[in-house]
Amino acid sequence: MSLSDQLTDILNSLGGFGPELWLSVAFCGLLLAELLLLRTNVGVRRRWLAGLSIGSLIVAGIWVAVLPARGFLFTHLLFVDNQAVYFQLIIVLSAVLVLAYEASVNSAADRPVGNQLPVEWYSLVLAMTLGMFLMTLSVNLLSIYLSIELVSICSYLLTALNADRKASEGGIKYLLFGAVSSAVMLYGMSLLYGMTGTLDLTADNFGIGLSQQDAPIATVAMLLTLAGLLFKLAGVPFHVWTPDAYEAAPVPVAAFFSVAPKAAAVLVFLRLVSALPVDGPAGGATITTLQTPLAILALAGILIGNLTALRQTDAKRLLAYSSIAHAGFLLVGVVALNPAGFNAVLFYAGTYLFMSLGAFFLIDLLARSQRSDSLSMDQFAGLGSRQPLLAVALTIIMLALTGLPPTVGFTAKLLSFSALFEAYQRSNDPWLLTLFGLGLLNALISLVYYVRIPFLLFFRPAPTNLAVPASLPRFATGLSVALALITLLLFLRPDLLTNWIAGL
Repeated sequence: MSLSDQLTDILNSLGGFGPELWLSVAFCGLLLAELLLLRTNVGVRRRWLAGLSIGSLIVAGIWVAVLPARGFLFTHLLFVDNQAVYFQLIIVLSAVLVLAYEASVNSAADRPVGNQLPVEWYSLVLAMTLGMFLMTLSVNLLSIYLSIELVSICSYLLTALNADRKASEGGIKYLLFGAVSSAVMLYGMSLLYGMTGTLDLTADNFGIGLSQQDAPIATVAMLLTLAGLLFKLAGVPFHVWTPDAYEAAPVPVAAFFSVAPKAAAVLVFLRLVSALPVDGPAGGATITTLQTPLAILALAGILIGNLTALRQTDAKRLLAYSSIAHAGFLLVGVVALNPAGFNAVLFYAGTYLFMSLGAFFLIDLLARSQRSDSLSMDQFAGLGSRQPLLAVALTIIMLALTGLPPTVGFTAKLLSFSALFEAYQRSNDPWLLTLFGLGLLNALISLVYYVRIPFLLFFRPAPTNLAVPASLPRFATGLSVALALITLLLFLRPDLLTNWIAGL
């Protein structure tokens, strides 16, 4: 392609790149606003920056929803399709909800001072959202790597943003594991480039080159490349950072980590897996060569996440291991390697947004009602009678995370495992049947630790020296309860989401 053609393509691509350009401008504007507001009252500065951040994200979300452009951007570096739009809306919605929750709880007059995030976190959330937007569009190994690194750098900074020892330790652990996964991913990408001669996942040469390689070699290269995505998903074996980072990060940051990076990573995961050829020469790599390794990784994530969560006494660490298990459940739909499985992944990612954010918000509010910075589960004993609305809402969320009716968690798991069983009937792979059986069994095992908090809330007596309950901000309370109600609504009306997904 000549230089003039490249310049023309770049100019034509700007029309489909509007939301990302807007987030870039908003990020720079927010940094400037921090400087201009430096001499103002802290409360005024926080309100302005929170409002600007939320407004910028809402504009980006609306722009994404109404953007008519579809197709390749910047000579096949990026690709805008309906699936990218769907995941971008999940990402921007999670960012808006987290920022709104944080702004609400920090506006309370009797908030615990130690829980307040520095104002720099608003610009970091915008930068991280921009990175995840780019992840959802990336169809080139180079753009995938660069966008993941942008998200990772913002994640490290957000984890270590508070000036305390635990935050620093969590941030360093996150950075070290991220560096390892990044190196492994780059090595895998170099192998894929050597096999195919291209970085473009959509190029014919990519699939043809892999089909001409021995299946074990191509599988190893692809699994190494998936390392960076497993890291963002909190998937085994790159999950070790999760509990320490979640425990070190403030609740809004941990809640954001549990949803948005997973949504972006799972779409790139689907794109990479789909880049493998469906058919090929005997002994060559095809898409089915990844099925068994992915089934093992999904099963390992489900087992490790659930079994380790049984021993946790801190609510954030429990939700961290829950997040690892749910990364395994997300991969169940990918393992199926059929349209029903891929649609189940989209449904699971969309509904997990409400379940995970609801769990973090409600646990944080219950702790704040006791004027406590600690999230130890023992402190929830007897709070069901003092905070009945929050306690009932948290019980609904825990049932949803377990996957029990009448919540959408049941529907999400039903769709995923139905697609997996359909794949087993087609391939007769024993690992798929193992994943099916143990995955369903683990859904029951998870009930033990998910129900522990509601059990403490309603069936354990409150300590005699319990503090007078603090008043909670109405907006944060209403938002958290609304998230729980949405999990009930989507169980009764799953077509609100499934019809949208079917049209993607």
